Amino acid sequence: MLVIGLSAGGIPLIKRILQALPQDYPLPIAIVAHLPGGHESCLASILNESTKLPVSNAVDKEGIVAGHVYLAPPDYHLLVERNRRFSLSVDAPVMSVRPSINVLFESAAEVYEQGLIAVLLSGANSDGAEGMAYVKQLGGLGIVLDPKECEFSTMSSATVNRVEVDFVVGLEEIIGLLLAVHETS
Repeated sequence: MLVIGLSAGGIPLIKRILQALPQDYPLPIAIVAHLPGGHESCLASILNESTKLPVSNAVDKEGIVAGHVYLAPPDYHLLVERNRRFSLSVDAPVMSVRPSINVLFESAAEVYEQGLIAVLLSGANSDGAEGMAYVKQLGGLGIVLDPKECEFSTMSSATVNRVEVDFVVGLEEIIGLLLAVHETS
């Protein structure tokens, strides 16, 4: 599974990543973007215009399918359950946000372990650093956008200062790494 976390400055980056992935991408993709709650998000329709992959808001108890992009709905934590289904939660915000990147990364790491790829992009808080530490602890692959390439570098800087990730690279290198997964499957 591929999990991606982003916040401030991350929407143009995720659009470029999804645009580069082929229609037969072999992994399911789950994304947490810090979006304001209280209203419907149009992120799924925006991303659907950028990619050949189907994009939708995750639904509680929905089965996880390869080659599909799932978004955490606004104001819900997105978790991966052991039976490889999603769970939505209205538990308290983590680090002042719901959905939380940490929550997705940690739950996905418990299920997928070394079969998990976690990517952190631009953001203005440190959500994602603890989750990335857990991904690495359970054998997953950790990729962080180079803080110098982030519009808001707090998220990536906090992560690389706390966790020894596998790659701290630019956006084109992230895309190359994710495409390599496709080529080896």
